[in-house]
Amino acid sequence: MFNRFLCQTLAFLLLGGTALSAHADWYLDGESSRLSFISTKNTNISEVQRFLLLHGKVSPKGLAEVEVEMDSVNSGIPLRDERMRKDLFEIQTFPETLITAQIDLRPINDLAPGAQLELRLPLAVNLHGKQHEYTAELLATRLDDRRFQVVTLEPLIINAADFDLAPGLESLRKIAVLSAISLSVPVGAVLIFTAR
Repeated sequence: MFNRFLCQTLAFLLLGGTALSAHADWYLDGESSRLSFISTKNTNISEVQRFLLLHGKVSPKGLAEVEVEMDSVNSGIPLRDERMRKDLFEIQTFPETLITAQIDLRPINDLAPGAQLELRLPLAVNLHGKQHEYTAELLATRLDDRRFQVVTLEPLIINAADFDLAPGLESLRKIAVLSAISLSVPVGAVLIFTAR
């Protein structure tokens, strides 16, 4: 009798946890997530940089939002970071970048832990006061009942001119005495969401 009660209790808790995650908000785990980009200067010198502060959530209806704090840019060189904040991103006027997408959560919620699903997803990037739409190739992995991960299968290529960032790049080029800085910037992400 006790064993049957224990089994029923465990089944109830497991089903309750599944129902909770299916109807819960999913919040971005900013400490475990990463958004990085590659800049290229003087034609053939490429460097990886990233943003340290990310926030976001996915609503029960699948509206995904990721907010990037632009002053958290980190190239590993403090003076360069300060110049990017001031001359490129103009963080006093444009402190955040917002990435939005609509996701069908049913296939992700139906995944067993460890299972993966490839997604081709339209998303919008609102950066530096301009918005541009892209199609992203993503891989969603259900980590456990309360977490899933989304990674870019291929980099998203952002063109700085689409967001009026070309003048800022030109300022950086002159300050650093470079022959060129590429306008095309590959961006990659590893995003982990937790149900609450």
